Amino acid sequence: MAARVLRARGAAWAGGLLQRAAPCSLLPRLRTWTSSSNRSREDSWLKSLFVRKVDPRKDAHSNLLAKKETSNLYKLQFHNVKPECLEAYNKICQEVLPKIHEDKHYPCTLVGTWNTWYGEQDQAVHLWRYEGGYPALTEVMNKLRENKARSDMLLSRKNQLLLEFSFWNEPVPRSGPNIYELRSYQLRPGTMIEWGNYWARAIRFRQDGNEAVGGFFSQIGQLYMVHHLWAYRDLQTREDIRNAAWHKHGWEELVYYTVPLIQEMESRIMIPLKTSPLQ
Repeated sequence: MAARVLRARGAAWAGGLLQRAAPCSLLPRLRTWTSSSNRSREDSWLKSLFVRKVDPRKDAHSNLLAKKETSNLYKLQFHNVKPECLEAYNKICQEVLPKIHEDKHYPCTLVGTWNTWYGEQDQAVHLWRYEGGYPALTEVMNKLRENKARSDMLLSRKNQLLLEFSFWNEPVPRSGPNIYELRSYQLRPGTMIEWGNYWARAIRFRQDGNEAVGGFFSQIGQLYMVHHLWAYRDLQTREDIRNAAWHKHGWEELVYYTVPLIQEMESRIMIPLKTSPLQ
């Protein structure tokens, strides 16, 4: 009881001292200033958690990540075909595409042509290489005429212009039979350099079975897109090779750091057409 009385008297004495030290007219302003100051410090602290420091670059990521010894440009085409027209579409492709590939007047090479097996159905995927970059692409486009019969078979189509990562394998013809997986990643803007740094180390974990075909990143079309192309004998071989990577020291860490860079990802399992250089 005595302790409570002493505490009450102490509080009253402190309150009186505060009132004498600061007139009543100043108290609201004092409380407002204190509240505003605290809020300002809290806002500053919170912003420091979310604002990312920019690492200044002296060059475009296309120059930092692409192969410098070549000036190759790649075009990736996705054609969604009317289901009833897929067989006729494939027949036209197997007649026309090899002629362009073999014609010396066209500075381009057909890397591969496929139908999607698992993923978007009734879809054709074509990958072209243009030796000489954008001038070669322009030259080919000026010489080619649109195949109206093939165009009438399509529901929709899109393409992307790509460069190849410097640390990835050069896509070269291979014998089959193989299935191909195209893994496409939509990265968060501003993270391409980080992705390249991690995968420059990660690719060595995926070379044992000769499954790595090519790695590319977009320049025109849907930006901050990465495409990794893999070849496997069959779906079970794919499963075995991918599971084996998790038993290699360092793979788990690289996956841990690259996953946060991804906004979306997609996998297509594709079957090559008979005339595809990649079999």
